[in-house]
Amino acid sequence: MARIVPRTIAEGPGERFAVWVQGCSIRCPGCFNPQFWGARGGTEQTVHDLLDAVPVDVEGVTLLGGEPFEQPGSLGVFAEQVRARGQSIMTFSGYTVAQLQSRARTDAGVARLLAATDLLVDGPFDRNQIDRERPWVGSRNQGFHALSSRYDALVNRWHESSDLLEVRVLSSGQVEINGWAETRDIEDLLHGLLLNGRIGTRTGGTANVLS
Repeated sequence: MARIVPRTIAEGPGERFAVWVQGCSIRCPGCFNPQFWGARGGTEQTVHDLLDAVPVDVEGVTLLGGEPFEQPGSLGVFAEQVRARGQSIMTFSGYTVAQLQSRARTDAGVARLLAATDLLVDGPFDRNQIDRERPWVGSRNQGFHALSSRYDALVNRWHESSDLLEVRVLSSGQVEINGWAETRDIEDLLHGLLLNGRIGTRTGGTANVLS
């Protein structure tokens, strides 16, 4: 795993447990999380331990990256166990749904994670098609696919869902941001926090930025 946020309302419907996986070979230009491209940098975690970390009162789990479908076997098992508890799975992928369905014919892991996903966001990020209308996605080419009945109604009602950006200032002075935003918007936000004394110069102006 590259990063975990135990509770967030910026990464899908309802309050969610968000998991960013390490490793992505797609590497979209302008990606919000290039630090998650390489295979190194994450930490190994068992399905059992990861499941234990998921609060029982959140609506579900969101899988991001990195690229979840580049390690679909263990994530598929995890997703199945999350759904068995009555919680939902939302998965982001840089691959299109057609590509994933094609891979699923010969890759049992891909088939397993697809089958355990309630809501799929598919397609590579395209910095020339920034999406300022729909929540959670970065570019207009990316699509939403309800793969179970759980979010059928939501797919055509995006205007009822807010696009949120969460900012956490840790006791160490480090700033964590998750939710999608353009880089200049984040720079303006951090500059405003600095001017208002919400963060100190001891952070060195750095932040962990998640989308």
